[in-house]
Amino acid sequence: MKIKAFPFNPLQRYFYFLILIILTGLGVILLNVESFAFSNPKPHPLPPTLVKWQDNSNSGDYFDQITPTEVGYLVWSEFPVKIYLQAPKNIPPTQLDNWVKSVTQVVQEWSAYLPLTIVTQPTEADIQILRQTPPLQIIPGSKIPRARSAQTTYKFYQKSNILYHRFQILISPSQTGKYLTAAIRHELGHALGIWGHSPVNSDVLYFSQVTNPPQISPRDVNTLRRVYQQPTSLGWKKTHREK
Repeated sequence: MKIKAFPFNPLQRYFYFLILIILTGLGVILLNVESFAFSNPKPHPLPPTLVKWQDNSNSGDYFDQITPTEVGYLVWSEFPVKIYLQAPKNIPPTQLDNWVKSVTQVVQEWSAYLPLTIVTQPTEADIQILRQTPPLQIIPGSKIPRARSAQTTYKFYQKSNILYHRFQILISPSQTGKYLTAAIRHELGHALGIWGHSPVNSDVLYFSQVTNPPQISPRDVNTLRRVYQQPTSLGWKKTHREK
């Protein structure tokens, strides 16, 4: 994976688009960053759920695979993190039921490690999970666009001079059964702060889909815990860049 920065016209206030291309097709992440100086990155207190976490198996982690952004690590500092579950219309009741159950199940699974709650209004949400076909992925050097099973994107915004972020997760309607649950579990892991992939296929954040999708592993949680110990400008007041 690699990050590229593309400067826009100065008249557009030096906006930047950073694109993190995940070659597995599991997601392309788009980030919109304004050119201002952020507060000095510093860590937030660990959430109590991660303070209590203990890995008795000493499984290790894949923190070295996590990519910090221009503002530091993508951690949440206000809990519970609010998640909006889209209830799509015009689909068979059975599909709707499976969709709602899958998302709800995954939110409950990750709630063991970070406080999460489901909200009914998208405007209230920190993370939106939508049943929607992601845009085709353009692979460098290839003329054939590639379909993706899911896409996770984030953006920054300011409120009361504090820097925040929001996520949007798109899950392809073609995903069903255990692969639907696995895709949601994987993408929500990204949205909770694991901004990278594991090289081990027994981890939820493994870089590719597998035949038998795993549950959240100790390595996933160890990595999440280390991410939340890192400095970030998110959740802190920002300062404008001096000329």
